[in-house]
Amino acid sequence: MTEKPAYDGLRSFLTEAEKFGEIKTITGADWNLEIGALSETVAEKITEPPALLFDEIKGYPKGFRILSLPTASRRRMAIALGLPPDTPRIELLRHTLKRIHGAPSTPPRVVPDGPVMQNRMRDNEVDLLKFPALFGHRRDGGRYIGTGSCVITKDPETGFVNSGTYRLQVHERNLLGLWNNPGAQARIIAEKYWKQGKACPIAATVGGDFLVFMLSYMKFPYGVSELDKAGGLLGHPLDVVTGPVTGLPIPAHAEIAIEGEVPPPSEEARDEGPFGEYTGYYSGGTLGTGHAEPVIRVKAIYYRNNPIILNMSPQWPGAPHHSVRFEAGGLWDQLESAGVPGVTGVYIHLSGLVAVSIQQRYPGHARQVGSAVLGAASSAGSRYVVIVDDDIDATNLNEVLWAMTTRSLPAEDIQVAEGTRTNALDARLPPEKKASGDWTSSRAIIYAVRPWHWRNKFPMVNRIDPDQREAMIAKYRDQLPFPRD
Repeated sequence: MTEKPAYDGLRSFLTEAEKFGEIKTITGADWNLEIGALSETVAEKITEPPALLFDEIKGYPKGFRILSLPTASRRRMAIALGLPPDTPRIELLRHTLKRIHGAPSTPPRVVPDGPVMQNRMRDNEVDLLKFPALFGHRRDGGRYIGTGSCVITKDPETGFVNSGTYRLQVHERNLLGLWNNPGAQARIIAEKYWKQGKACPIAATVGGDFLVFMLSYMKFPYGVSELDKAGGLLGHPLDVVTGPVTGLPIPAHAEIAIEGEVPPPSEEARDEGPFGEYTGYYSGGTLGTGHAEPVIRVKAIYYRNNPIILNMSPQWPGAPHHSVRFEAGGLWDQLESAGVPGVTGVYIHLSGLVAVSIQQRYPGHARQVGSAVLGAASSAGSRYVVIVDDDIDATNLNEVLWAMTTRSLPAEDIQVAEGTRTNALDARLPPEKKASGDWTSSRAIIYAVRPWHWRNKFPMVNRIDPDQREAMIAKYRDQLPFPRD
């Protein structure tokens, strides 16, 4: 019997994905625009695209690699979540929901050493441009090493360890720009240090366990550690090494780790960006609030042999990084935790349309769900919320649009909510509101459900039943290229 290989973060994921031919290695590409442009083109034009592993990048030695589109196929998304590769999309969402909801809090295990410590740079040796940091979009304000990154901070009052995803711009060989939304948990932690006149200790990983990265950009209540959640989802504690400079926990199987400090902005800050964001628009720099952003003074860098930068540099929503928007699982979990009954599906389309399917149980049920979505942290930044019946697949945009155009009346079924939370990446937020720090906007809820009081008189659906559809797919799969989800 062959013993299962030891768990090794991103590399375990790559090994498994390679078994199914899911990784395409490309040599000789340029970090300056080419990798970004190719990644977006592949995601937009190829259904279920391969992951792109770039090596021998222009100006860099063999082995200093970049991985793009790691979970842009359903199969790789399943592998990243530890599920069978043929798991359907809706099951990926349901499984993510159950695992996140039921995972025990499992604190990390401190180990004396790990692969991330194979190579070290300290103090004057530090050079961020030793790595092929990307210039991803034509109007970016500089090169970015941190897009698939986890930024780790520790609350000085409670000891809570947070891991969040924030973009990291290379300003100098030992200076990074740090951008995060007002109200972001890392910002709250940093401000506690700044109020004491201190710099905030910080660590960041660039590449590593994809599960840790996934959790880092989901929204959990303040005080819930993503590293503890990762241990619960993995089924064993996440191995971490104690950062020699900051004392912060650094995932032992990360590809690259950075330690440093974030001084109060009054002491040092820089213009950051512009940067092409997930909304499909640039933000920051001259396009932002006009305020300089915090910086990270880098004190040390650690990296594995043949390190891999995880490139999650945002692309326009029509070229998605993920086959499944699994942050929708976080929203589903928040709705159920709030006691909302009858939810049968949740999905987030493009960058701002939330679809929730429900089994209606009583008058006003749809309105209750719509209001709950607006109050959920994971829906912040969405522009439209669409509530549909349970015969509509929330993950299928065509079905959602069909329900919107046939089961809703504009005069009766569109509710506009003013003063709801948005974020600093909202392209439609007026400049004067951004300048004043007013991160609120309007959102619309569209109730595309059969009207409760005459739902039994609503016209019957003219569509084959799911069992008929599955039977046809099974019978003719060898003759026709049916998708497997």
